[in-house]
Formats: sequence, C-alpha cells, structure tokens
Amino acid sequence: MRDWPGLVGRDAALHTLREAMTRPPSVALVEGEPGIGKTTLVHAAATHARTAGRTLLLGHCHQLREPFPYGPVFEALRDLGSRLPQTAALNPVTGALRGHLPELGDVLPAPPAPLTDPDAERHRLFRAVHGLLDAAGPTVLVVEDLHWADDGTQDLLRFLRRRPPDGLSLVMTYRRRDLPAAGLLFGPAYRHSPEATSVVIPLGPLDAHDVGTLAAALLGRDDLPAAFATRLHERTSGIPFLVEEVVRSLGDDRRPEALEHAGVPLLLRESMTEQLARLSPAALATVRAAAVLRLPSGEPQLAAVAGDPGGLLEALALGVLHEYPGNRYGFRHTLAQEAVYDTIPGPGRRLGHERAVEALAALDPPPLVQLTFHARRSGDARAWIAYGAAAAERAAALGDTPVAIQVLEDMVADPELPGSERVPLVLELARLALAGLAYPRVARLLRHLLADDRLSRDLRGEARLALGLMVFGQGGDVATGRPAILAAVEELGDRPALAARGLAGLAMPGWGAESLPTHEKWMSRAEELVATADHPEIAAAVQGNRTALAMSIGLPEAGRLAQALPATHPSAAVRRQVARAYCNLYDLAATLGRYAEAEDFGRRGLAMAEETGAFFPAYLAQGVALRVDLMTGRWDGLAARALAAVESKEESPVAALEAHYVLGRLALASGEWAEAAAHLRASGLDEPDERYLPLVLAAWAGLIELHLARSEVAEAVKEAGRATGRLTAKGVWAWGDQVVPAAVEALLRDGRGPEAAELVQRFAQGLNGKRAPSAAAGLHLARGMLEAAGGRHECAAEAFALARAAFAALPQPYAAARAGEAEAGSRRALGDRTAAAEALAEAADRFAALGATRDAARCRHALRECGVAMPTARRKSAGVLSPREREVARLVALGRTNKEIAEVLFLSRRTVETHVATLLRKLGVRSRTEVESALAAEGVPAAERPGPG
Repeated sequence: MRDWPGLVGRDAALHTLREAMTRPPSVALVEGEPGIGKTTLVHAAATHARTAGRTLLLGHCHQLREPFPYGPVFEALRDLGSRLPQTAALNPVTGALRGHLPELGDVLPAPPAPLTDPDAERHRLFRAVHGLLDAAGPTVLVVEDLHWADDGTQDLLRFLRRRPPDGLSLVMTYRRRDLPAAGLLFGPAYRHSPEATSVVIPLGPLDAHDVGTLAAALLGRDDLPAAFATRLHERTSGIPFLVEEVVRSLGDDRRPEALEHAGVPLLLRESMTEQLARLSPAALATVRAAAVLRLPSGEPQLAAVAGDPGGLLEALALGVLHEYPGNRYGFRHTLAQEAVYDTIPGPGRRLGHERAVEALAALDPPPLVQLTFHARRSGDARAWIAYGAAAAERAAALGDTPVAIQVLEDMVADPELPGSERVPLVLELARLALAGLAYPRVARLLRHLLADDRLSRDLRGEARLALGLMVFGQGGDVATGRPAILAAVEELGDRPALAARGLAGLAMPGWGAESLPTHEKWMSRAEELVATADHPEIAAAVQGNRTALAMSIGLPEAGRLAQALPATHPSAAVRRQVARAYCNLYDLAATLGRYAEAEDFGRRGLAMAEETGAFFPAYLAQGVALRVDLMTGRWDGLAARALAAVESKEESPVAALEAHYVLGRLALASGEWAEAAAHLRASGLDEPDERYLPLVLAAWAGLIELHLARSEVAEAVKEAGRATGRLTAKGVWAWGDQVVPAAVEALLRDGRGPEAAELVQRFAQGLNGKRAPSAAAGLHLARGMLEAAGGRHECAAEAFALARAAFAALPQPYAAARAGEAEAGSRRALGDRTAAAEALAEAADRFAALGATRDAARCRHALRECGVAMPTARRKSAGVLSPREREVARLVALGRTNKEIAEVLFLSRRTVETHVATLLRKLGVRSRTEVESALAAEGVPAAERPGPG
C-alpha cells in the first residue's frame, strides 16, 4: 500500500475507520473513485489497529477475465498461520480449507469427506472461513477493489457480513461507478447485520485548501503561493493521487503557470487509453468531442462536434464521462480531458474545433471566450480576433476584469497574432489592467510597444500614458511614472480626454515632491480638458480624483462631492472608476480620522469593486483596513493578519506598505526596537520621495518616537527635520496628526523650544478651515507639550485633556492613552498626585487592554514613583507564567539582553534577572534560546510570542 505524506482532509474518515477496526464485530465500506486515497486511508487506520493488537489480513480483487473464486479472501488467510491455535482447538470444519490454503497445512485439521451437493460444499467452505477467522481472535480483514470481485467472493463476503465472527473487522474498498449491479455492492436483497457495526465511508475530492496543504507536505515546504494551490485543484479536481503525480513532476518550479506545462501523468494517460479501447466508435467520437469542447457541454453540442448523435449513454455508463448540473457532460478533471485530446489526430482536432465554433455560435448568448479558443484552434484568424475582442469587451462590461485581461493577454502573447492587431489589443489590455492585478506583465508589453518607432504619435501617447499611470499607481515608481505621464500629455494634444486622465492622476498629492498648489493646478487643467470631450469613463475618473483631492486636504465639501459621483451609471467602466474613488476615499478619510465615513466608503467601494472588477483598488483597501484596525484599537490578531498580508502582496510593490506600517507600530508599542525600525522603514521610509506621503509621515512619526524611546535625541531631531520638511513642502497639514507631535517632542527634548512653537503655529494655520479630526486632536497634544515645556502645567493639563477626549471620540484608544499619560505628568507637576495617579491608572489599563506592553509598563513605573501600587493586568491565557514573566519571556525569546529588557519594561536589572531565572525554571528550560519553543508548548497565544522581524 502507498503512503502519502499525511492524510490531508481525512480526519473524520480516519477516526471512523479506526473505530470500526478496533471495535469488532464490524463492517466498514470505503468507497471512492480511483486515486481518491482509499488505500492510504486503510493503511493509516491499519497501522493504528496493529498497535492495538489486531491481526491485519490483506487481499486484493484483480481485474481478470476469469478471476479465481474466493481468491482475495484466500490470499489474505494464508498469512494467518502464526495467529492460529493448535490443530485440536480448531473447528473440524476448517479442514475444508486444506486444499485451498497449503500454507496452513500443518495447522488445519484433516479435510472432511467431500459432499456430492455443490451448494452444500460451498456452504461448508464458507463456514470454514468463518471458523478460521473466529479462531484467529481480533482480526482486521481488508479486501481491496471489491468492484472487481468474482461472484464467489461476493457471496463469501456477503456470508461473513451477515454474521461476522466476534473478533472480526471486515474492511472493503470499492469504486461505486464500477460495481456490476447498478451501484449495489451486494445486490438489492442485502441487509446489514444487526449484530455488527456497519459504516460506509465515502471519500470525496479535496478542496483547494487541502490540495495546497497536501502539495506543501509533498514538497516539504510551507510557502506555496495560494494561486498555485488553486490552479492545482482546478487541474486535478482534488484527487490526491493526481495532486501527488503532478506536483512531483514539477521539480522546483512553484509558479502557477508551470502547472499548465506539467503534462498528464503517465499512469493516468495509460488508464485513459485503456478506457478508450473499451468504447464503441460512437462512444469514442462522443468522448473525443468532449475533449475538444474542454468544458462540460450539452448533448446537442457533443453530438454536433462528434458528428454522431449516439454514444453518450455508453460513455457515461463506463465512467469515461460524468454528468454535471444543467444536463451537461464532461470529464472528471482537466488532466483526463487533456489525455484524451492528445489521442486525437491533428486533422480530427481541427475539424472538431470547426464544428465547435458552429455549434457554440448558435447559442444565445454565445459563449465568446470558448468561441475565441475554438476559432484559434480551427485556424480561422479573423474569427479568432473578432471573438476575442468581443469576449474581452463583454467580460469587462460584466465586471469580470480578470477574464477580460486573460483573454487579451493570451491573444497578445500568441505569435500568430497579426502585427496590425497587436497595438489596439495591448492598449485595451492596459486600460483594464489599471484596475486589475496584471501590472508586471502588462507593463512589459507596453514597454515593448513603445520601443516600436513606427507607432503613431497619438498611439504612442496613449501607450505611454497607460504605462506611466501603471508604474506610478501600482508600481509606486514616481520617478519613472510622473515624467512618462507628462510626456504622454504632450503627445495627446488631439485627445483631451486621455490628457485629462493623466493630469488627474498627477493631481493626487499623496505621491511626489510637488507642492499642493501644483497638484491643484493639474486638477484644474484636467477638469478643463475633460469638459471638452464626451468620455463618461474618463469624466468619472477625473471627478473621482477631484473628490479625493478635496478629501486629502480636509475640505468640508469632500462629502458633497462624493455624493455626486455617478455610482448608478449604467456603464461598468464608469462604475469601476467610482469604485476606485470610493476605495481612495476610504484611505483618505481614515487618514484624517473620519472613521465612520471611511468605513462607509470602504463598504461601498469594496462592493462596487467586486461588481465591476476594480480589483487593484480593492487590493489596496485591504491594507487600509489593517491601518484602520490599528488606529481604532482592534489589535486582537492584527499582527498575524498584517504579517499574512506582507507575505501575500506579490503583485504590486506598494501593496504591502500598510501592513509593514502596522507591524512597525505594534512592535514599537511592545518594545521590539529592531523589528519596529525594520517594518517602519519598509513602509516607505526606505524611499520617502517615492512612497505614499501620508503613510510615510505616519511611519516617520513612529521612527522619531523610537529614537526618543532609546534616548537618541539627535537622531530623533534629524528625522523630525526631514519629516516636517516634507510636510511643509507638500502643504497638506491634515496629514500631520502623528508626525507633528512627535517632532515637537523631539525638538523640546533637544532644547529647541522656539522651533517647536513655530512648527505648532504652522500646523494650526494649516488646519484652519479643514475637517481633519485626527490632526485637530494632534494639535491639542502638541500645544500641551509646548505648555508643559514652558512650565505652564495648568494649561498643559487642559490641552492634554482636550487631546485625550478628542482621540477617544474618534476613536483612537492608543493615542488617547498617550494623551492621558501626558496629562498625568502635568497633574503631577501641579502637585495633584491623586488626579495624576487616576490618569496613569486609566492609561495603563488602556495600554494593557490593547497589548501595548511597554507603554503599560511605563505607566506602572510612573505610578510606583507616585507611591501608588497597581497590580499588573492579567490577560486571559493559559500557563504557569505570570503576566510580568510573560512580558519578560517574550523579550528573552527576541534575543534581548537583561539591560535591554529593563529599559523596555522600566524595571531594574536585578528585577529582570530574577524574572528570567524564574521563567526558565517554570518553563523547564536551561537556556534563553529555548524560551520561544517553550512558550508555544506552554500554550501562550501567538500574539504574545515574538513574531518575525
């Protein structure tokens, strides 16, 4: 029996079969199609049964023209010798088996005298088998492939099932479709024995997730792309044997597209050849027609392609074809279809595709994608191009952007496509790809197109615009994208709508080093140009960007402009632009702290994006959702979600920025300095001029706070200067909610009070007339810092209280706790120790509830300095470590020294040393390097254990 690396997706079936094998008398029937894993399941359960002291007997039914009667059972019984008692203890009737089981000749009694009645002789033989199994004690008898059993074996097993020996567990595997009696294993008259447990275990195909798990186990790795598992499931229909054969044929290639070239496994090819040899000419023609059609099809289409109306019933009866919902018929999986298709001679394939075009074109509506495929295979280039263009247009109109992109990509990649047809198809592909997830591939096509000197000026401008928008928006390459867009605008002098689309893209202030007035100038010019052209899709794009620009700045009219977007327009292309606008507004409203509006925009944008195929904006919105969860205090499981997002965002370089930012902020809150710095830099600080500025400024705030936490004041001031310089040059002060307070703190720590005051004044002026609640709360916080630095603690406490209330109302619980902690410092400076202690206790509770362990530790330390004892908040988790010991253990597992742990948790080094010694003893480990695995074994939640940096 074969052994797969794990019984993926078979836990329930394995449990049932183990129970049947170890609780006799029992009968278990395991049914499923070829390759589904019946033998693997039986093998795994039998291993358990052996451990439990059962004897395992194994027999196979074979596909023979004249099978030996009772052969599978006798094959199993011959291994029973060592398990039988002495001859004298055996039932004399078992002697009837001497001639059939010479291997047991020295154990079996003498054979009884022959009987003249054949039926009586057969009954005595059955009793002998029953008696022998009864004498063997706890036994598992496995008979594989019962669908091939001869009549005698069927009768014998029916006899055993009716009254099985007390110690027998009978297990039989079979394929229902190959049973001789219309799917009935033991005939219509069979009844289960009331004296034995009877179970039927049907095994179905694995789902896509389990296929991915099995493939990962086969390869010994856990980094398979999700698209690989999905495509593997599509090709194999989740049949484990095929999954194994295909995966092992790939070598080290893990690209989803590699599966298309893997070919058909040899054993499957041979199996299909055997099945085809059993078919009549009419049935063979029908099966080959199904192979040409590829997808499950109706009877009229199969008959038209086959050229013969008969044969379908035979193909179904023999299991070569399967019935699908809607009276459609086809192969069980793609690999079977390919195996049959490869047997059709070339002229036969071409004729089949010609017939398929004729048959499918008559349907209403015609399946354009299928017609594109068959027209290409039939050699009709004109029909291929016409059907392909129509298929892409229809798919885009229905919001199925991936299908439209795939059709166009396949056509453009085909060497037989005439050069005159390539340019319009590439440009249409680029237009769709701006909303889809095909950036790298389409960008390469556009670059190749632009290398052609024969391209006209307006087509060159259109191609350059598409490339610029794609590189700029999806690739995050501002340095390349912006000049390309500006050059395209010049080349599109006779096409004002396209020029307007380019200028509207440049008008988004989040990208590039230009000042806000420059962005506003580009937007005004875009609106002027689009007003002169009748192009609803581009008009919607410009309108959406105008609304996004207003929201970016915090203008009050942004909500009114959003309501005017053409969300109910009949064109999917127009609604696709509205979906993009809503997703942008989700991001921008969240940046301003307008979370209720943001959530509404997010819901509407994602719903419309799914409907219209605007997948790239929706893709980015997933990252915004992580940031919203961070800011609004939904931290439970957030680190794991963000880490998963980092690992999955492979299509676009800008897609993982939000997730890195979230991981950086979470690491900063728990005192993981190196991890915080790495993630914050990866969220945009590695290339601040090329990245999305609102996120860059937020990351800069985190980096400044990190330097201050490590008492690196000079570095903090340096970063504060760079950050506020970018903010000032851009002129969108609504984005300063985090970076301005952080910069003010750095300047004050360095004794630069006047510079800090000037920064706060510019911040206040920049927010005048703007609706940016998060920035307004940040302004209160910055003013409180100035007042506290000037010794005006009463005013400082009031400003911090306003900040705390404003942040709590947004809500931003972490920022509210930070403001409350600052307020406590001012209350303490005023001599009001009670009010200070209350504020500190409230802040510590908020920090602890979020999981901000370092901040909570800092507040507890300040409480101790106030002379107030505060118990450490206990988090709900199992284990022997105290909450404080868990905090220490997490930092130990990260490789921190005792000195570093003391700095993070505001403890003395001696206290840390005591905690480390205690936790090593409690965890039962000898060294610090063993702590991480011990935490997992202890049941500490993953969120409380160190994550990858």
